[in-house]
Amino acid sequence: MKTQVADLSFELSIPYTSIEKRVDEIAAEISSDYSGRIPVMVGILSGSFLFVADLVKQIEIPIEVTFAKLASYYGGTSTTRKIRDDFDLTIDIKGRDIILVEDIVDTGNTMHYLIEKLKVREPASITVCTLLLKPDALERTIPELKYTGFEIANEFVVGYGLDYKELGRNLKGIFKKVG
Repeated sequence: MKTQVADLSFELSIPYTSIEKRVDEIAAEISSDYSGRIPVMVGILSGSFLFVADLVKQIEIPIEVTFAKLASYYGGTSTTRKIRDDFDLTIDIKGRDIILVEDIVDTGNTMHYLIEKLKVREPASITVCTLLLKPDALERTIPELKYTGFEIANEFVVGYGLDYKELGRNLKGIFKKVG
């Protein structure tokens, strides 16, 4: 299945049914790992909004949800390596278990930046959950990364919240750039 987003062509890489199944599995892991606690799930906008929504619906323990907004792509197909911090947390996280939920971890620089920023607020723990991981693109290790939906090649992808020029977020499934 191929689709056009702005001026680029994409083909289906991960079907929505596979995403649904993996989200259910991750939700079960989180429910088990945080049983008896009330973690704070921090969705990283804008790309993670669908992943967060689907994940929260499947988690079987009480969970608080909030968002932060960071960016490093700015509408292109590769990271600029400049992190723009648009929207900070508005809650006190001291002593709380934090689960950062990201759409994709590629270089690891944005996640490293956010983790270091949050550590000074003295949370009880910080764990990272990402839908997609590009192991070949990693420039920084993320010891806090515990939950990964799918490992993918170092290719540009859209769909299920991820965009190209703010388009394609509504595509069901993950699509990789062709050509």
